[in-house]
This record gives sequence, C-alpha cells and structure tokens, in this order.
Amino acid sequence: MTRTSIGRLHEHVGQEVEIRGWLYNKRSKGKLQFLMIRDGSGIVQGVAFRGEIGEEDFEAASRLTQESSVIVNGVVKEDSRAPGGFELGLTRVVPVQIAAEYPIAPKSHGVSFLMDHRHLWLRSSRQWAIARIRDEIVRAIRDFMAAKEFVLVDAPIFTPNACEGTSTLFETEYFGQRAYLSQSGQLYMEAACMALGKVYCFGPTFRAEKSKTRRHLTEFWMMEPEIAYATLDDVMDLAEEMLRYIVGRVSTERKNELSVLERDMAPLARVLESEPFPRVTYDEAFKILAAAGTETPFGADLGGGDETVIASHFDRPVMVTHWPKEVKAFYMKPDPENPERVLGVDVLAPEGYGEIIGGGQRMEELSQLESAIDAHGLPHEAFEWFKDLRRYGSVPHGGFGMGLERVVAWICGLDHLREAIPFARTMQRLTP
Repeated sequence: MTRTSIGRLHEHVGQEVEIRGWLYNKRSKGKLQFLMIRDGSGIVQGVAFRGEIGEEDFEAASRLTQESSVIVNGVVKEDSRAPGGFELGLTRVVPVQIAAEYPIAPKSHGVSFLMDHRHLWLRSSRQWAIARIRDEIVRAIRDFMAAKEFVLVDAPIFTPNACEGTSTLFETEYFGQRAYLSQSGQLYMEAACMALGKVYCFGPTFRAEKSKTRRHLTEFWMMEPEIAYATLDDVMDLAEEMLRYIVGRVSTERKNELSVLERDMAPLARVLESEPFPRVTYDEAFKILAAAGTETPFGADLGGGDETVIASHFDRPVMVTHWPKEVKAFYMKPDPENPERVLGVDVLAPEGYGEIIGGGQRMEELSQLESAIDAHGLPHEAFEWFKDLRRYGSVPHGGFGMGLERVVAWICGLDHLREAIPFARTMQRLTP
C-alpha cells in the first residue's frame, strides 16, 4: 500500500493509497457516506459505499466526528467536480481517535471566540490557505535573497539600546542590566554589511506601541536587507524587484490557496506588469492628501488613513520618498539638496494595506551621526560600537525593513494582521 499526501494524489490516479489525516466534514445518504478528509496538504472527498467497503469499516466511518483523526485507504479517481479534482473510493477506514464535540461549528463565530480557539481555528480551510501562502512568501524571500547573493546574518533579540526610539520598547532585566526586546535588526545589519557586502536578517521583532489598529501587532516578523555602497535608488530598486518576485511566486505556486480565500487576482496581476512602481516625494504625496481634505499637518508622519488615500491614486505599490527628518529614525541620511528631508522611502501597498516596507540610505559620516544622536537625546555610550562603523572604512549604505505579516495580509486580502501570523500577539492578547 502506497502512503501519500492529498496534495500528491495526482501522481496515483487509479492506484489504491493510504491517507493519514482528520475528518473535516461528513454527510451521509443512505448506503453512501461522504468523508471530507484533510491532511495538511489539502482536502479530499472519500466515498464509502456499503457493499463495496467492509461492514466494519462502514460502521467506523459512521462513528467519525468532526476533527477525528483517521487513516483511510482508497482508490484515487479523477473527478473535476471534487475539491482538488480527485476523489477516493474508500476501501478501509481506521479511526485513530474519535474527537469530542468540536467547539468551532460551521456557523458564524465572533472574532474573540475564534482567537481564543486559535489553536483549533488554524484547521479551517481559510486559515490553512493563509498559512501556506505565508510559508510560500517566506521561501520566496529566502530564494530571492540567495539568488541576489545576500548573506543571511542573524541579529540578536536582546539589545542594549533602541533602534527607533525608546517609547516602543519592551524592557526586561538582563543579569542586573537593562535590556530590550529587539524592534529591528537593522543596526546589526549595518555592521554585517561592512563585513559581507550584502546581508539580511529575518526574524521576530517587538514593538510596545499601544495601537489597536488592524495594521499592528506587538510581535511580528521582519526581513531587513542592508547593502554596502548603496544609494536610495539602489534600495528602492531592490524593494520593487523583490515584491514583484514574491507576488509572482505566490500567484503561480499558491493558486489553489488564493482561490480558497476568494482573492481578487487583478490587483496582484498589476504588480507583475512591466510598468515601474510610481515614486513620489513626501511633498508630492501631501498634495494628494491636501486635495482630499486631510487634517494631517504638513511635516507630520502619515497615519493609516493618509496612506490609504495616497495609495488609492495608484494601481500598484507606490514609493513615498524624501521624508521630513523629524518623523524618521536618527540614522537616516539627510538629502544633500534639502537637509530638512531624509533619503528615506516607505512602500505603500494598494487596496488600503498601507506601509509594507520602510527604509532608505543611512548616515555614513561620524560627525553627522553624533549630532543626530544628540538631537534625539540618545546615550552615546550605547552606540559606540555603531559609531565605530563610521570610524573604520565607512561607505554609503542603505537598506529597508519589510513586515512579513503586512505582506501576507496584502497578498491574501485579509482585513486584519491577526490572521497573518499563526498566533497573534496584540495589546489584548497573549494566549493561546
């Protein structure tokens, strides 16, 4: 007997195979039982016909409850009407464990209930599809970076200093010292790119921002490349090429999952067109806001509503550049032509998903960095190692940070980031 997965049934048409999984759903019709079985790779309908299957196996099938674990044997048949295009003519049904009454019924549940039962909600077809698309995005990122000859460098999670300001840090005691959970690995990538040229880190980051919006989590994953001898244009070119690659990869490899989510593919298809992503300055973007009657003062950072208004004027991701220095991190390089602006960029996703990438060119001059540290009221002793990068062979360099969950939410068409990560952490949620 060949043991296989539902996702590989197309390799075994006409053969009898064994599937190990769980009962997703079931319906009966006289001498027929239709078992919807999932195994993580997909869902297949197994048909048990009394008279063609042993009586003991038929009775075993009738005892199965939702999410019971089960091993089945069956002959693989092509059927265009069936989920995934294949069906199993069951020959054997072996319950592994008969599940208790499942708390998530095929009816509408509130968000709080579903998040309380996140460990079980992950089994639904929608969450299955999101998880598999997230996995594809992660692998696409790693493949893209490897092809571009970037070196993966792991950044620490415990850090002695802030990267973007102390107000959004989780503080912890560290053997008699004060330490923080990392809000970015970028400073460490600056050190690494001076050794390896092109590097990136990809791991969890933490923000103690007291935000309850659909675009914020307190724990999320971020991919951060850093490039020696890079300009702002180099950074933007890399971001655009990577986003095209990710969207193309998911559109090709996860068509079924996108279909499960009923994702409108037209906006994603426009990302793959040859026309470059539009690039506008902060001042140009603010003209769009002013025309829309925004109340955001000129020179301020942009909120989620502002980002949505700007992005709505474009049919693909838009890059907003040259931001006021007051709203960006202390290490951003001032624009030589206008020192009140920095060589930074935010990439805004279409369809109201807001910022998915933020980055730019960094200060490479020691005196300039020291002045910025003073201006932000940061302790110099915490950044001595960071200043060393400007003392010993400093060069122009730049990079960006891309929030994985925001990219997942955009590509999947999700309403909230809490579905874009297996176990969300927000201001109100630390369990399960």
